[in-house]
Amino acid sequence: MKEKIFNPQLSSLSRRAMSWILISAVVAIAMLTSPTVAFAQTTHTVAPGETMYAISRLYNVPVADLIAANSLINPNFIKVGQVITIPGTAGGGGTEPTPNPPPATESRTHVVASGQTVGTIARLYGVTINDIANANQLLNINLIYVGQVLVIPGSGGGTPTPPTTPNPTPEPETPAPSPARTHVVSRGQTLGGIAALYGVSVQSIVSANGLISANLIYVGQVLTIPGASSGGGTPTTPAQPPVTGGPITISGTPLGGQTHNLSHPNEMKSAGMTWVKFQHKWGAGNNPADLQGRITNGHNNGFKVLLSIPGADTYPTSIDFNGYVEFLRGVASLADPPDAIEVWNEMNIDFEWPLGQINPTTYVNSMLAPAYNAIKGANSNIMVISGAPAPTGFFGGCSGNGCDDDAYIRSMAAAGATRYMDCMGVHYNAGATAPGASSGHPADNGARHYSWYFGSMVNTYSAALGRNTPLCFTEIGYLSTNGFPATPPAFGWAGNTTVDQHAQWLGEAYRSAASDSRVQMFIVFNVDLTFFDPNGDPQAGYAIIRPDGSCPACATLKAVSGG
Repeated sequence: MKEKIFNPQLSSLSRRAMSWILISAVVAIAMLTSPTVAFAQTTHTVAPGETMYAISRLYNVPVADLIAANSLINPNFIKVGQVITIPGTAGGGGTEPTPNPPPATESRTHVVASGQTVGTIARLYGVTINDIANANQLLNINLIYVGQVLVIPGSGGGTPTPPTTPNPTPEPETPAPSPARTHVVSRGQTLGGIAALYGVSVQSIVSANGLISANLIYVGQVLTIPGASSGGGTPTTPAQPPVTGGPITISGTPLGGQTHNLSHPNEMKSAGMTWVKFQHKWGAGNNPADLQGRITNGHNNGFKVLLSIPGADTYPTSIDFNGYVEFLRGVASLADPPDAIEVWNEMNIDFEWPLGQINPTTYVNSMLAPAYNAIKGANSNIMVISGAPAPTGFFGGCSGNGCDDDAYIRSMAAAGATRYMDCMGVHYNAGATAPGASSGHPADNGARHYSWYFGSMVNTYSAALGRNTPLCFTEIGYLSTNGFPATPPAFGWAGNTTVDQHAQWLGEAYRSAASDSRVQMFIVFNVDLTFFDPNGDPQAGYAIIRPDGSCPACATLKAVSGG
């Protein structure tokens, strides 16, 4: 979570908060209330694989009209089962719009053969990739397998291209400017690594194979490599190897807190905190020396310092990776450097990473790995923590619009991320039950999603990375809006959490973390942030310093930490 106090213009922060909090359908449905309109309407229930664009084509209604009719904050965030209001056609004549008529030809089936992709099969039958994805409820078109039976929807009235045999032979592809070849994906390989191996771009492989996401390839998948020389070229690695030297580990599970200006050091110490987290939102032209004062202030007050360094732009359109890495090198080279640096923040959602470019492999190869080397090269004693993904199950996997945190970190691990971190960053801010609970979250509709519960969050991340990669909670907090004017609509699940529960659960969560060898750091979000938007982001509701100046959580944390 970015600190609101850093930039008062971030009125859209609640949207980003929704994308990491909206794990359950309950919250999304509360947001999507359709306005009354003067003309005829119908509704559409979102099916797997559908997008707002696909729905707009189905009903011949502009996307903008759908967004307005459904009060959508972000049209990329729709979910399976969501009911979308379809506004009437222009003129308000009272006639309900109807979907486009089904294709004239009947559906048939196709048995997937070795080397085939949904893209090649779609071209074979003269239908679109989305047609096949929707007809078969494919959540990921890259994950089909040999022998799988796919329904091929009607092609629109024409004669199907393929023969009627169950395993038609694909038509020849349009030849590439230079000879193409194929590559069978092996364990641990990423599309970025394969592209570098053959000296081609990731996008060219994506286009040649009809891939929707470059993140989700699988062992044994046969990829067409466009424009590759017959000799294959000299393989190159997607990122330099780590700087020589063993990883940094921390004894025990130190407790800390996130703050903007370290206004309550005594309360933090009384709670047993030995670390302080500051967040700096990096932008072009920033000078690493500007952070020296905050770092030294933390050290002078007896704390070790964690710097979280995300980007300054919300909903960015691009990232200057080289500029960012050089900034981190400069921070690590300061006369009084931080003790740990967290590389970016919630890079799995479009609030923090460019839309359409959300890609765990890109994060590892273009940001995490070079940042690790830059930091360690300047000061090998600085702990490098990966950016923490937003804890969400909203996307049903991974796409250019965003990734569920589980899918994202699994892809990070496949890209070799564990070589370029001392610890994996974790955010847990959606809890509304005691840390030992595994059900009962107010927004849980029975799915028991892992991000709602502390224990399942730890288990999910550890399983994705392996027990040898420690977890660092760089943000962990519970929301209580007691003492504030209202609970923001998107955070209604926390409306009944009392201040006493807020304090008790923090203490219990730290006790659990401190006794778990997989967890290496516990940074409370937050100590004393004061921004609270009753219609958006309630950061102050997470603060352990309450509006009346009291700190009940200081006592519960002290009891566990011995502070």
